[in-house]
Amino acid sequence: MPQVRPMRADARRNYERLLKVAAQAFAEHGENASLDDIAKRAGVGSGTLYRHFPTRQALLEAAYVDRMEALGARAAELAEELPPGEALMEWLNELCVATIQVRGMKALLGSAVTDGSSAASTACATTVQRAAARLVEAAQRERALRADLRPIELLRLAHGVATASELGGGQGREIRRYLALLTEGLAP
Repeated sequence: MPQVRPMRADARRNYERLLKVAAQAFAEHGENASLDDIAKRAGVGSGTLYRHFPTRQALLEAAYVDRMEALGARAAELAEELPPGEALMEWLNELCVATIQVRGMKALLGSAVTDGSSAASTACATTVQRAAARLVEAAQRERALRADLRPIELLRLAHGVATASELGGGQGREIRRYLALLTEGLAP
């Protein structure tokens, strides 16, 4: 197995600066923010950006991996604090709110719910999929959720709820209502 060398100090600074600038650019312009502009704002060349992040998706994931991991951790917290059905609903609400409030997260959730894509195997997608699976399985054991629902299907529906909320003004005020309407149809 080849040994991985640690990043040089200047390369590490470039990496960190690129992540910071990328998060700002994605917040301002969404997932389609200009990569050349990100490199320029970070004070590096496009080649440096692409050496660290060979694709837009790789940069987007690196910029938001902490947020996605926090959502995964939040699922575990809710599972301990609330009954399974309530924990699932609260987590879905928080996931949908994050999806519309943090521009660029919708693209990550979209990649997490796509079957068969290479993006579906990323750390961000895996974190969300595992969190959903844990909460769905617990809710199904408690008979708070129909037994034939797959976690990936629920994530797809959550993506749809976030999209519907954006169409309704984008503030997320409708998310709880939409989730309630949705879960009535998912009850056993």
